[in-house]
Amino acid sequence: MSSLRVGLTGGIGAGKSEVSRRLQSYGAIVIDADQVARQVVAPGTPGLADVVAAFGDAVLAPDGSLDRKRLGEMVFVDGSLRAKLNAIIHPLVGRRMQELEQAAGDAAILVHDIPLLAENHLAGNFDEVVVVDVPPRLQAERLAKERGMTAEQAEARMRAQATREERLAVATIVVDNSGSLAELDREAGDLWAELRRRAKRRAGRESGGSAG
Repeated sequence: MSSLRVGLTGGIGAGKSEVSRRLQSYGAIVIDADQVARQVVAPGTPGLADVVAAFGDAVLAPDGSLDRKRLGEMVFVDGSLRAKLNAIIHPLVGRRMQELEQAAGDAAILVHDIPLLAENHLAGNFDEVVVVDVPPRLQAERLAKERGMTAEQAEARMRAQATREERLAVATIVVDNSGSLAELDREAGDLWAELRRRAKRRAGRESGGSAG
């Protein structure tokens, strides 16, 4: 039986990681694109060498690792640099995620946690796309409170991502995270139950029998 492949996304500050953690605790296999993106540019990797070749030694920290903050500042203000970075990182991340997926075997529910799923037009790669949604005003408030960003910084980060409408357009399931963490617990529980239902239905279709 093949896994139900789920893409999980949400704008910065929407609480996608909270949902991801809860799904993992329920038993989903979670593959985190951000984590993988860090691994593929770890010291000594060809990925890091490619980034330095493209952006210069200024993106290296004193210990030889990638200075993500410095690189982030460079690419956030320049779309062409962002595209250049993505052209290096995304193929590496894609390959690594494929390897992790193969290693997961026949896990019933496989969740790919991908911040830029809508931006990179990846929705078609998944059986379901879960979007963690909050109003932009609340996103900006959370970025200020939880990450210490100024209103301008929050605005710039949000502008660099897909719009709320673009994300919702690719969603097959929407999780509303505009309430408390207790409410999110309930939402995540409902989401897990729904994913299990859909996985079961899919397995039934694959075996040619009823989903029972």
